[in-house]
Amino acid sequence: MTTVDPDFAASEAKEARRARLFTRINKADAWFQVLGLAWITPVLKAAAGDNPKGQMSEIWRLLGVPLLAIVLFLMAWSTLAPTVQTSLGAIPGPAAVWEEAVNLHEDALRKGEKEAQFYDRLEQRNEKLIAAGRADDVKDIAYTGAPSYYQQIWTSIKTVFFGFLIASAVAIPLGIAAGLSPTANAALNPLIQIFKPVSPLAWLPIVTMIVSAAYATNDGLFSKSFLVSAITVTLCSLWPTLINTALGVASIDKDLVNVSKVLKMNTYTKITKLVLPSALPLIFTGLRLSLGVGWMVLIAAEMLAQNPGLGKFVWDEFQNGSSQSLAKIIVAVLTIGIIGFLLDRVMFALQSLFTFSNNR
Repeated sequence: MTTVDPDFAASEAKEARRARLFTRINKADAWFQVLGLAWITPVLKAAAGDNPKGQMSEIWRLLGVPLLAIVLFLMAWSTLAPTVQTSLGAIPGPAAVWEEAVNLHEDALRKGEKEAQFYDRLEQRNEKLIAAGRADDVKDIAYTGAPSYYQQIWTSIKTVFFGFLIASAVAIPLGIAAGLSPTANAALNPLIQIFKPVSPLAWLPIVTMIVSAAYATNDGLFSKSFLVSAITVTLCSLWPTLINTALGVASIDKDLVNVSKVLKMNTYTKITKLVLPSALPLIFTGLRLSLGVGWMVLIAAEMLAQNPGLGKFVWDEFQNGSSQSLAKIIVAVLTIGIIGFLLDRVMFALQSLFTFSNNR
């Protein structure tokens, strides 16, 4: 009868547990990459005892170097800012900008409380009218107070996604047609080359006049300023998706196209079963680029269309000219940058989910 060394069995069990742990870490690494938190993987591996020295080098590269760069940027900012004088005073440093960010947060909380109190009073009034048998006098009145900073952020996000979704709905079918048909590509290419470089500032007056003519009143589902901003985003952001979709469809393996002909696939089956799965990586690349372009375009569009989002916030603070305005504008600039990064991460997560791609 063969006996098993207890120490050997314990060692084998320990190695098996370590192997399972590293497998879980490697699986989680794909999500860390998507979320921009790739530095967590070497931290976990170092904690698990996998070449701590080598993992520390990775931690320094992925986390230490970016943090050092941010610290150096903040130091340079705080040192140089007081030396630059403007009509509103010196450029605010990081401490002043942080103070205004806190003030905007507190102001948003106060405005939220006022709005909640308004609707509470309205509800109580309506309940009294109903109790008095005057149900016909019940009114649903919208709150007309100034929007908070968070509400302006939310307005910008809604506007950019509205325009982006319209752009995607237009660009993807046109891109598929251009990729499948040389005739369609020849027809679309001149239009793409002409309209792709056009600035949002050139589109805005045209869009404003068309929306004003077609949307006579401002009491519909969307406000005029919202539609003007969203349509401007659409016109400027559809081109990267259209171009990348056409390129992705046109670069499908010819053998797959020949197989579809042998199997006598109809157009719908060919597109859904062959074209889209093969072209998805490039389509998502175009969507990420389009969303980034749309977010940049939106701020300029909101400034001129007076859509109550971040662009209007920046414009109002510029027009205000108070001593805190410059710090608030910088808060908005940092907010715009952070949201732009998060939007790109969202699109990259969707790309990874649908294409199983590890490319960044």
